[in-house]
Amino acid sequence: MSTLEQYLSTDWASMTTHDWAGLIVTVLVFFGMLITFALALRPSKRKELEEQKYKILNDD
Repeated sequence: MSTLEQYLSTDWASMTTHDWAGLIVTVLVFFGMLITFALALRPSKRKELEEQKYKILNDD
């Protein structure tokens, strides 16, 4: 188990500015997508989503 723990460890002190920027952007995008999916796919929107299910296939 120590090999896996050593492999997954992070040296926070040696991270550069670019590393921190990438980490922050990745975390923000993850939470943004999580919130977006939670709001878009909540049960109260089910009827609205079902109405638009085949909208792209219609020749209106």
